[in-house]
Formats: sequence, structure tokens, C-alpha cells
Amino acid sequence: MPSDNSQDLAGWVESYTSDLFSWALHKTSDEELSRDIVQDTFMAAAEKLDGFRGDSSPKTFLFSILNHKIIDHYRRKVNKPLRLDEEKLSSVFNTNGEWLGNSKPREWNEEETNLLDDIEFQSVLRKCISNLPDNWNACITLKYLQEKKTEEICQDLGITTSNYWQIMHRAKLQLRECIENNWFKK
Repeated sequence: MPSDNSQDLAGWVESYTSDLFSWALHKTSDEELSRDIVQDTFMAAAEKLDGFRGDSSPKTFLFSILNHKIIDHYRRKVNKPLRLDEEKLSSVFNTNGEWLGNSKPREWNEEETNLLDDIEFQSVLRKCISNLPDNWNACITLKYLQEKKTEEICQDLGITTSNYWQIMHRAKLQLRECIENNWFKK
């Protein structure tokens, strides 16, 4: 057991803040959020410091807390109630759920084969993802940017598989519309 907990914690802050921040930023793509999560990690570590027996390295201890904080963040985002914009839906689909007129997505026949290599396209894509409702954003981010499996995402976010697939379907439709409006119509 550490002899002087406050001194140990201060040393950990000095030694591990940069690594923790880099990991949090990689997982969230949001600098301000990453700083908050790292701060929350150290606060939780301070509360649990007396229980830290040294069975693992301090870095492992802190990263374990950090990963739980990141999962908690995404879980909170997904569990927020979602309000669908009925007016927008009715302007895109008829009462049978079929596409209306010109609202049906067009085929993307770009000559470029690797849009993801285009910096401007990446910027549009990031903007479109950030404009998604929080729970949709979390699912897309975890699936495509963090390459998690469906089961992991459902477990981390506390949602059912059918809810996950519904979220993904709606998120993809909104992403497609956003990309069409902000990239292909430019």
C-alpha cells in the first residue's frame, strides 16, 4: 500500500496525464470531453487510492478507470431520450414508409475510389457524424471508428440488438443525406 497517497497521486498525474488524454481523445475524438474524462479518472483514482494494493501498475489501474469512464460516457449518450422530428420524417417518407419523390438517396457514382483519403471529405464526414443525435453518434463511432463488435457495443451502451440495428439504420440514412447535401452538391 502506498505510504503517501497524495504524493503518489500527484506523481501519477505528472506521469500519466498525457497517455490517458491521448487514449481518451482516440476513443472520443473530442478534446474538451477527453480532458474532462481524464480529470474524472484522476478524481475516481483519488477516491479508490486507499484500495490500490499495487497488484497492477498505476498506469494499468488508471487506464482501467479511464476505459470505464469512456464507456459510461457513451452509455449516457445512448440512454438519452430521442425525439424524432415528425415533420422531417413526413417530408421524406409517405405513411407507408416509402420514399417520397426526390428524397430517395441517389447513387454515388464518384470517380474517386478512396473518398476517405480526401481531407475535405473527412472533414464533411466528421461534421455529419457530430450532427447525429448522441446515441446515433455513439453507435456509429463505436462501430466504424473504434471497430467494436455489435455485441460489445450493445453491452457497453446497455441497449438491445434490435435497438442497435434500428439506430444504425437511421444514422446511416441521416449520414447519407448529410454527405449528399454537403459533399456531392458542393
